[in-house]
Amino acid sequence: MHPDHASYYRFTGKSRFDKAVNTLLGIVEGIAIDSRVNDREIECLRNWVREHNECRGRHPFNELVPVVAAALTDGVLAEEERLDIQWLCERLRSTEYYDSVIADIQRLHAVMGGILADGVVTEDELDGLSTWLTDHGHLRTCWPYDEVESLVTAVMADRRIDEQEQQALKTFFGEFLGIDDNQATGVQPASTRATVTGVCAVCPEIAFEGSLFCFTGASSRYSRAEFEKIVGILGGMSRAGVSRDIDYLIIGSAGNPCWAYACYGRKIEAAVKLRQQGCHLLLVHENDFADAVADANGV
Repeated sequence: MHPDHASYYRFTGKSRFDKAVNTLLGIVEGIAIDSRVNDREIECLRNWVREHNECRGRHPFNELVPVVAAALTDGVLAEEERLDIQWLCERLRSTEYYDSVIADIQRLHAVMGGILADGVVTEDELDGLSTWLTDHGHLRTCWPYDEVESLVTAVMADRRIDEQEQQALKTFFGEFLGIDDNQATGVQPASTRATVTGVCAVCPEIAFEGSLFCFTGASSRYSRAEFEKIVGILGGMSRAGVSRDIDYLIIGSAGNPCWAYACYGRKIEAAVKLRQQGCHLLLVHENDFADAVADANGV
C-alpha cells in the first residue's frame, strides 16, 4: 500500500469489500465465459485469494476466501465450484441481504435458541414464533426461514404438540443451533423418524443401492473423494450438483459458526426449493449418514 493511502484506508472497509467481491465475481464470470478454464486463469483466482488472505479471518471474508481457496485445491475450477462462488458473491454483495437479511436470520437463530432454552417447546412459543415469521416475511427463500415456517405450520395444524412433534422440534432447533442435545437442553436424540414435513430428516432410513447422493459443506469425517467412494461401494451413485433426481443431500457438519449464510450454501437452498415442489429429496446430517454406513457394513 502506498504510504499516502494508509491514513484513510481503515475508513473504507465496506467499499473495499464491495470492490473485492465485484472483482471476484467478474474474474469468475470472465474466465468461464468460454466454458473453459486454463491454468493461467486459475492463477488469476489464486492471486485474488493471496491478495485477500490477510482478511480471511474477518467477516465476510471468512465466508468467501475459504470457498474460493477450497475450489482451487485441485487446480481445477469445476462448474459446481464456479456456481458456488458466484452464488455466494451475489448474496454477500446484495445491500438488502447484507444490511437486513443477515441481521434478521441471526435473530431467528437466537429466537429458536430462546425457545429451546428450557428444553421444552410450547404451543404459546410456537404461536409467538409464527407471528415473528409473519412479521419477517422478507426472509422467505432464505434458509432456514422456509423450513421453520413449514415445521411450525405442520405442528400447529391441530393446535397441539404431541410427543413425536415435540421431539422433532427439539431435534431440529437443537441441531440447527449446534446445541449439544444431552448437555445443553436435556433433549434426547430422536429414536424415530419425524413425520413432520419440511424439516431435515430425523434418523432417516437411507437406502444406498441404486440411490443418488450429493454432498455439501465441510465434513468432520469424510473428504469428498471418501464420501463418493463409500457411496459407490454400497451400491449408490454420487453427483456434484443438486437436481430433481437426487435422493439424499448429505450436509457436512464442520461449518464455521461465524458464518452468517455460506455455511448453508447454494445446494441446500436448491434442495429446499425442490422439496417444496414435491421432490422426495432428503436433507441428511452427516452423522446420520455415518450411522447408516455403519449399519450397512454390519458394524
